[in-house]
Amino acid sequence: MLLAGSDAGRNGGASLPWTAGAAVPTVVFVARIRGREGAPVTLAHFTAIFMGYADAAMPRKVEASRRLQKRAEQMIPGGVNSPVRAFHSVGGDPPFIVRGQGSHLWDADENKYIDYVGSWGPLILGHAAPGVPEAVSAAAKKGTSFGASTPAEADLAEIVISAFPHVEKVRFVSSGTEATMSAIRLARAYTKRKYIMKFEGCYHGHADALLVKAGSGVATLGIPGSAGVPEEFTSLTLALPFNDTDALEQAFKKFEHQIACVIVEPVVGNMGCVPPAPLYLDALREITLRGGALLIFDEVMTGFRLAFGGAQERYGILPDLTTFGKIIGGGLPVGAYGGPREIMNMVAPLGPVYQAGTLSGNPLAMAAGLATLRYLRSHKSTIYADLDKLSSELTEGVMAAARNAGVPICCNRVGSMFTWFFTPGPVTDWTSAAKCDTEAFGRFFRAMLDNSIYLPPSQFEAAFLSAAHTERDVEQTIAAARQAFATVGCGIGL
Repeated sequence: MLLAGSDAGRNGGASLPWTAGAAVPTVVFVARIRGREGAPVTLAHFTAIFMGYADAAMPRKVEASRRLQKRAEQMIPGGVNSPVRAFHSVGGDPPFIVRGQGSHLWDADENKYIDYVGSWGPLILGHAAPGVPEAVSAAAKKGTSFGASTPAEADLAEIVISAFPHVEKVRFVSSGTEATMSAIRLARAYTKRKYIMKFEGCYHGHADALLVKAGSGVATLGIPGSAGVPEEFTSLTLALPFNDTDALEQAFKKFEHQIACVIVEPVVGNMGCVPPAPLYLDALREITLRGGALLIFDEVMTGFRLAFGGAQERYGILPDLTTFGKIIGGGLPVGAYGGPREIMNMVAPLGPVYQAGTLSGNPLAMAAGLATLRYLRSHKSTIYADLDKLSSELTEGVMAAARNAGVPICCNRVGSMFTWFFTPGPVTDWTSAAKCDTEAFGRFFRAMLDNSIYLPPSQFEAAFLSAAHTERDVEQTIAAARQAFATVGCGIGL
């Protein structure tokens, strides 16, 4: 839709001569549909104009991204290096991103988006946050990798240890998968037991033993696990429903003195955002202590996200081991696992548990992580409260838009991570999450993308808000949601 006499639009056109909330001059509107063929002009379109968000109604161009996708498919499986990026569960053309700044992304077709993926969680300060690129650049000028220890490793370890009271030592790796895999190996060695316990819909990386009723891309693609994983590898993995204390008790009775560890996302993000039920984590801590099993909090997603001390600070629960990733690398590849000195001293070279990595403690990742965590530490008295407030405004605004459109969805949110589920809800575990109308979510996702809002391309992935997001970003997102609910028939079939 264009204003008469105006050439304003998404791709470099002149901006509107007024801002949101300002008096709108009397003009003559000429409506021209530029989206899907036959799409009606609705009140939502004009609302977007009057709010100063004309570009939110524009269709996105996809030609360059399509060319890049076809080229990539010739050399990379599916054209992607992580399955969810292919958009198979939501449909449409995945954008090829060329730049990020603050709360926004730009793709190869010069479309601009408000980003709620944030590289799947690491970018709590936004894209190219002040101080982070500069720290990486300064480190790179001294050398990108040495395969030897650097001072920055202990600097970053010191900050991590200061934020998590039970962590006395930490070992850096290059991914969350490495972190969880290593922590489980350590737990088995420490307890001298074989069985591990996880929860349906939780994702802890793609190590063989953990691809049992997993969330994330496994849930998105609708596959039960993964080919190439022998049953023998998963026979020692127990998968229980999340938020079910009775199931925990029964499993510990059945496998008494056999369970080495329980690994859990304290707030699940990989079947969408699913918080723990009241006192559930307390029960999990008590049952594992009683049963002699180690409790591993997978805080790859929640660490430094829900509070400076992660979910364990927010809920007041101390696990035996914690795994980290995402935010501690400031957007660069990183992972870590840590715990009490007694347990961590079992890791080589001090003990018999072997784990190594060529790029572990990479100086570029350490630099980005230090810049990010130092900022969070110096602003922790305000930044988490601000994130919580703005995230609440966003999620409640979209929920109100859904109610007004008669679309029965529900929302889970903890701090700045959240999910709108296309089911009346509530969503408390994988069984209830799996009831979502994923086709309706796909229509909503595509409509939001066409309106410049980049959400996770899966019903079963949490979205994230960053410190770079603004009130205007939230207003534009809510306006786009109103239009999406009004025009794409998201409620059909719910």
